[in-house]
Amino acid sequence: MAKIVSKFEYEQQCAKTRDARMGWWRDARFGMFIHYGLYSQLGRNEWVQVLENIPRDEYAKLAETFAPREGICREWAAQAKAAGMKYMVLTTRHHEGFSLWNSKVNPYNSFNACGRDIVAEFVDACREFGLGIGFYSSLMDWHHEDGYKCAYDTAARRRFLDYIEALNTELLSNYGKIDILWYDVACPMENWEGWDSLERNQRLRELQPDIIINNRSHLPEDIGTPEGHVTAEARDWEACMTFNDISWGYVDENQALPYVYTAPRILKMLNTASSGGGNLLLNIGPAPDGSVPKDAIEPLNAVGKWLERNGEAVYPVRRPNGFMHAGGNGVCSTTQSSDGKNVYLWNWIWPSNGDMGFGGYMSAPESVSLLDGTPIDFEYKGQRIILKNLPKTAPDPLGVTIIKMTFAEPPKHYSFSYYPQLSGGYDRAGENKI
Repeated sequence: MAKIVSKFEYEQQCAKTRDARMGWWRDARFGMFIHYGLYSQLGRNEWVQVLENIPRDEYAKLAETFAPREGICREWAAQAKAAGMKYMVLTTRHHEGFSLWNSKVNPYNSFNACGRDIVAEFVDACREFGLGIGFYSSLMDWHHEDGYKCAYDTAARRRFLDYIEALNTELLSNYGKIDILWYDVACPMENWEGWDSLERNQRLRELQPDIIINNRSHLPEDIGTPEGHVTAEARDWEACMTFNDISWGYVDENQALPYVYTAPRILKMLNTASSGGGNLLLNIGPAPDGSVPKDAIEPLNAVGKWLERNGEAVYPVRRPNGFMHAGGNGVCSTTQSSDGKNVYLWNWIWPSNGDMGFGGYMSAPESVSLLDGTPIDFEYKGQRIILKNLPKTAPDPLGVTIIKMTFAEPPKHYSFSYYPQLSGGYDRAGENKI
């Protein structure tokens, strides 16, 4: 066992290995979140136990009817692969306290309920389909007797913290190499000291030296996790989003249909994430038998087909840039290649007059084309790139068309470059102003 070091030393150690550990994750950009547990049977939100004040013993009887069908993890992995996703994160144990593996620490688990180690099946499916493996692990636990006593009882806190670490030690010891540990809801303790996060995470990293850990154990760790919104952070970050903005767990798919994200809306979120140097972790809440909700299948498949055509604008490393509103009225936004020389314009509203303009570029592109190589006529005039003679309708069948602009050097770009009142009082137009 390595020596436990201070918070400062620990964060320095993590920083030294971060680029090597996170290279694959930074390239991945798109992952599937899976919320599956006993709550799936009720279909009324993954927090149903506490939102409806269901007594613990009454709720626990759901384990008797927990019956995932054979092959569900392969279905999840196949769907993720078809959607162009590169990794999956499974709720191995949500706040309800029910473990989806053959736990020796927690008898309240799927193996004792139905003879199935869902985590083992999930890991096998991820490896079969070449997907990164992420384990969601709740810190809050509504089933454990010490899950609330730990906030004010020292002995209960010690028991509960030992329990939490033992659960995560099982997960990171028994299933081979794991890529992500995704903590959630560090309640009721309010700081990392109360959770012993510094000591626990060091011991867990010894088990999985390449693991990526999120920021939800009250330590910054490797990635930020904005939830319910796709907002860039100055560090590595991953926006986690529901599929319907109603529930992370299963709800009736027919009634949810009016609220689900369409393929273009998913692509809009993916563009915001990739242009800001982050990832999108998009959730599905499987049905009681574990099947992928029908309302998610068509949009995910459509996104996957779009990515087959346009993945060049998404998958490689993109550095954050300032081109988020590249065209008038926000009809275009962008990503940029890792060398900075290619700018990809994501078009949301196709122009009806055959022209499209982009302001603020300090140099002209060498070429402009669709991703299939079809050239596009353009003019560079007064810090404006004006595309000409465009097709009357969007070339991409999904309506989200990518236009590639290639520059000799990474272009300098200033939003509102003609308008000092919007650019910090500085007129960048110079001699090019017309």
